[in-house]
Amino acid sequence: MTSPPSPPSPSSDLLAARDLVRRSRRVVILTGAGVSAESGVPTFRGPAGHWKRFRPEELATPEAFRRDPCLVWSWYDHRRQALAACAPNPGHGAVARYLEANPEAHLVTQNVDGLHQRAMRPEGSAVPHPRIHELHGSIARLRCSGPGCTWAAEDPRRIDASREDRLPRCPSPGCGALVRPDVVWFGEMLPEAALTAAFEAASRAEVCIVAGTSALVHPAASVPLATLRAGGTLVEVNPEATPLSPHARWCLRGRAGELLPPLLAEPDPPA
Repeated sequence: MTSPPSPPSPSSDLLAARDLVRRSRRVVILTGAGVSAESGVPTFRGPAGHWKRFRPEELATPEAFRRDPCLVWSWYDHRRQALAACAPNPGHGAVARYLEANPEAHLVTQNVDGLHQRAMRPEGSAVPHPRIHELHGSIARLRCSGPGCTWAAEDPRRIDASREDRLPRCPSPGCGALVRPDVVWFGEMLPEAALTAAFEAASRAEVCIVAGTSALVHPAASVPLATLRAGGTLVEVNPEATPLSPHARWCLRGRAGELLPPLLAEPDPPA
């Protein structure tokens, strides 16, 4: 009977990057779709079935919601139910453990799937983690579409989009506007609080780890540059080169689920 193959030894770049991360207190991690792809999260542009007839730009807009809220909610409910079947992967788990062990670390994510939040909190809790900054919102949360209303809540239940009078409405006294997904649509500004917190954390960071993102979407792709301008170090975790690669001290080529656990691992306790 043959023994299973041993895992490959860490590369010298991975060991050097891990050593720097272990010696640093202020670390920012920026994640993109590549981290969640390993959980089987459907791509933004490839939902199954009849939704292939629609371009995301036709549905993920305030104008589309005003024009046909049932159509938009049907698409989002399809995505929400697909995400409910996905679970955090080892990359999410490594980030969660690192944030728990390091109170000055922050996570900035472009993902709307909520998997980082699910990896961080006890089962059944709906309280967002204060050091996870979701730049594009979360598909698991709902918020009021009415002007000036700030009501928002996490609610993963199915949405009945068969008729407009069955769509959820804001429970705030005197409001009653339609509820929408708490995500950033095309043409909308990113949430100011999350964006400000992300850049403030990055400007103080000794290390910024960029994982699973093409680094093409701004302003998220500018977050690591704030760390570089402040004299910090950039570590990239991605299968392919990105526009940030020339600025990184180490480019670790591979999947986030395989590289983040050893990169963010705490030292073994003394024997």
